Amino acid sequence: MADIRFDGKTAIVTGAGGGLGRQHALELARRGARVLVNDLGGSLDGSGGGSDAAHKVVEEIKAFGGEAIANGSSVTDDAGVELMVKQAMDAWGRVDILIANAGVLRDKTFSKMEIKDFEFVLNVHLMGTVKPTKAVWEIMRAQNYGRIVVTTSSTGLFGNFGQSNYGAGKAGIVGFMNTLKLEGQKNNIHVNAIAPVAATRMTENLMPPAILERLKPEFVSAGVVFLCTDEAPSGVILSAGGGAFAVAQMMETEGVYLGDNGLSVEEVRDNWGKITDPAGQMGFQAGGEESAKVFRKLQGG
Repeated sequence: MADIRFDGKTAIVTGAGGGLGRQHALELARRGARVLVNDLGGSLDGSGGGSDAAHKVVEEIKAFGGEAIANGSSVTDDAGVELMVKQAMDAWGRVDILIANAGVLRDKTFSKMEIKDFEFVLNVHLMGTVKPTKAVWEIMRAQNYGRIVVTTSSTGLFGNFGQSNYGAGKAGIVGFMNTLKLEGQKNNIHVNAIAPVAATRMTENLMPPAILERLKPEFVSAGVVFLCTDEAPSGVILSAGGGAFAVAQMMETEGVYLGDNGLSVEEVRDNWGKITDPAGQMGFQAGGEESAKVFRKLQGG
C-alpha cells in the first residue's frame, strides 16, 4: 500500500513545543502537511510563557524541507485562539486537521487542592480543547472535511490518585468528542481521542529512565497521525504507548428489568449481581441507543 501523505493539507497542533505535540507536528510535516505549531511555552504547571519552543519546532520542520509557522497563543484565550486560526488561514487558506494536545498538571489530593487549581487545569484541558475546535469547526464544515484529534488520558477514563482536576478535564473531553462525532458526520468531520502513555515532562518523574526510553512520544504519534487520515474512524478512543495500541470503550451491562419492584431499594440490592453481570454488555454510538435499550426492557417487562 502507498505511504500516507498529507500534501496540500494544513494542520494545527496545540502544545507542540515539546513532547507529544512536537512529535505529532514533526510527523505530519514529514508527510507533507503544512503545520501551525502552537505552544505557549509555559512551565508544566502553566506558569510563565513564550513562543521560543514553538519557533524551535518550526526550525526543525524547515530544516528537512517542511512548511510551518509558529504561534504562542494560550488555548484558553479567545483572542489568542482566533489569532492562531487566522494565521493558518492567512498562510494557507484552509485548516484540515486539528490536534488538541496542550495541557498542564497541578496534582494534589482533592482534600488539599485549592479550587483555583482545579478550575485552572479544567480550563486548560477542556476549554483549551473546546475553543480551538470551535474556531476551526465552521471552516471544516464549509470545506466538507476535517479531522480533529483530542487528547484524553487513562486518568479521565479510569481515575488516578491526586489528579481529580486533570481527570475531570480529560473525561469531559471524551463527552465533547462523543457529541461532535455525531454533529460532524454530514460534513465529513471525524473526531477521535488519543489516550497516550509516553515519556514527556508530565511523566518524567513518575517512571524510571529505562521505562521512559521505551515510551518515546513517536510511538504515540503513529496512532495520532493515522487518526488524521482520510481513512480515520470517528468517535474512537485510541490508547497508545510504547508501540502498543488498543481501543478504550464505555460499556453498559445488559442489566435486569425489575418493573415496579425497581422502586424498592431492597430489590436493587438483591439484584445487584444481575445488574452488574458483564455478560452481553455493549457500547453505544449515541445516548439515544441507551434510551432505546431502556424502552426495550420496558416492553419486555
